[in-house]
Amino acid sequence: MGLTKAERRKRISKRIRKVVKGTTDKPRLAVYRSNKEIYAQLIDDLSGTTLASASTLNAKLKGSKMDQAKEVGKLIAGAAMKKGIKEICFDRGGFLYHGRIKSLAEGAREAGVQF
Repeated sequence: MGLTKAERRKRISKRIRKVVKGTTDKPRLAVYRSNKEIYAQLIDDLSGTTLASASTLNAKLKGSKMDQAKEVGKLIAGAAMKKGIKEICFDRGGFLYHGRIKSLAEGAREAGVQF
């Protein structure tokens, strides 16, 4: 019997987290995608704190889900720039780098964050 989608995503997420570590200078951009919303957090793993967060819930965005994801990427990048963070580690959370996840990453890059 094979893995369910959720079990597969958790397995991939663990594999990614072995490599991706966030620090104060270069925090981890963790992304979670649900069916309706998309969430992004900048996390300092050394101290275990969330430095900034953005989601489609907070912003009340209009348009397609792809457009909303791009705007969330721009919002989280803007929050990072305000805190003086120019470089981040991208944690896709076990999701494929495609669709809304890719759109969020491109939005963050357009706003000036490097990863």
